[in-house]
Formats: sequence, C-alpha cells, structure tokens
Amino acid sequence: MSLYRSWMFVPGNQPRRLEKVKELEADVIIYDLEDSVSAAGKEEARNLVAEALNHNREKSNYVRINDVSTSWFVDDVFELAVDTVNGFMLPKAEKADQIQYLDHLLTELERKRNLDPGSIAIVPLIESAAGLFHAYEVAMASGRVQRLAFGSVDYALDINAELTREGKELLYARSQLVVVSRAAGIEPPVDAVYMHVKDQDGLKKEAEMVKQLGYEGKLCIHPAQLPVVNEMFAPTPEEIAEAREIVSAYEQAVASGKGAVEVHGKMVDLPVVEKAKKIMERAAKLGY
Repeated sequence: MSLYRSWMFVPGNQPRRLEKVKELEADVIIYDLEDSVSAAGKEEARNLVAEALNHNREKSNYVRINDVSTSWFVDDVFELAVDTVNGFMLPKAEKADQIQYLDHLLTELERKRNLDPGSIAIVPLIESAAGLFHAYEVAMASGRVQRLAFGSVDYALDINAELTREGKELLYARSQLVVVSRAAGIEPPVDAVYMHVKDQDGLKKEAEMVKQLGYEGKLCIHPAQLPVVNEMFAPTPEEIAEAREIVSAYEQAVASGKGAVEVHGKMVDLPVVEKAKKIMERAAKLGY
C-alpha cells in the first residue's frame, strides 16, 4: 500500500544526489528535469534519470518533466514512459488540453511498450493564476490525474504576491485546491515546498496548517525535511485511538437502530465516522 506524504525533488543533473535516492525516506521521489536543470543539460539529465529509475525500481518514482510548450517535453515523455516510472509531474499546468495531450502520448506509449493501460499517473503542478482558475478542468481532464500539486513560488510571482513565512498570501489558493480536488473526486492535493530548509519548526508549523486545510502531503527539497513531513502527515496515536473508538461506537449504535452516537461529549454521525475510517486506513498503511 502506497503512502503519499513526502514528495522529494532530486535534481536530474546531479549524479551524486541520484545515487543517494535509495537512502531517502521519502514516500515519493520526483526526479527533476525542469527548474533544476539548465537548457544545455536537459538531454544529459534525462539520460541520468533513466538510469536512476532503473536502479530504484522499489521506489515510488515520478519525474517532473518540462512543460508542454518546451522543445524538451516530447522527448521527456517518449524516453521516460517506462515500467519503472509511476507518474509524471507536469509543471505550469493551466488547461485541460495540456493534460489530454500528455494522456494521449502516454496511452500510445503504454500500448506500444506493453505497459498496463493508465498505469502512468499525471500530477499537474498548479503554479499560476490561470492554473488555479482552471484547476477543476485540469483535475477532470484525465483519469490519470489522481492528485494536484501546488507550486507556491511561481504562483506568488505570477500574482505579484510577497511570500511570507506565515503564508497568508497563499491561503486562498491552498484552500481552493482542496475544494477542487474534492469536487473532482480525486485525492487531496500535495502542498508546496517550504523554502527555509534549516527551519524545522517553521516546516512543522506549515505542515500542520496545511494538514488542517485538507492536505495529505508536501513537496520537499532537502532530506532533512522528510522526517518532519512524514511525521506531520501521519496520524498520531491519539488520533488513531479516537478514530477506532468512534467507528466502534457508531457501529454499535447502528446495530441498535440509532443513526448517531455521542463519544466523549461530541456528537458522532456518518461524516465524522468516514473521517475516522480514513485515519484508520492511513494508520494501517503505516503499520500502526
């Protein structure tokens, strides 16, 4: 069973970083061919990533390819749509037709390479006002879209906002992506990177805040961020115990003909139970 709490970017042009992928405690590895790679190094990075994918088959492997408008996009897809990749992160996702184009290419490549149909996921990276405005259409554009991701740095630049540690300027976008994801029937979104890599307390605070908004994971740019993110997006022992108690009490109430029950002074009905079940499912994935 897969977890999607920590999504770790690994520059595709740095062999030493790629060699250490096996040691990373990230739920998902994102081999980056976009922002961290110069134009002159795109082809070499693509070759290095292809080799790294082959050496890390046991990982959950995603690749941030170059966006649809670039000359590298098609080669990225053609060369890396293989059985060792779980999905592609598509930067600058703003329109449904971008997703549909990538979907079409993947469908053809899966057929030609005898891969399971639909096995390669698409994670649209929402990082502009246009992307946020069209996020629902983007999410609905393909069954390959299981979740969205938020790119806060480019988004803030696009809307002329000043990034702060408090993140008030990002609250609307973050909340909107949670609402859009729910309306589209996909998984909760993945939150943006926390740029202050030495500020563990700040990372913990931000992760706690976005978890409260409805997020279930976060992008990471440094290995030191992984333990914090993994811990913050895992249910606590107290949450697990309460969830089990809620489900048990509710099932007993239903068996006796009641539709709601009180647990520790709180009224419990079906929506509360569904949330409790999700906590128990995440706990089971972690082996709790």
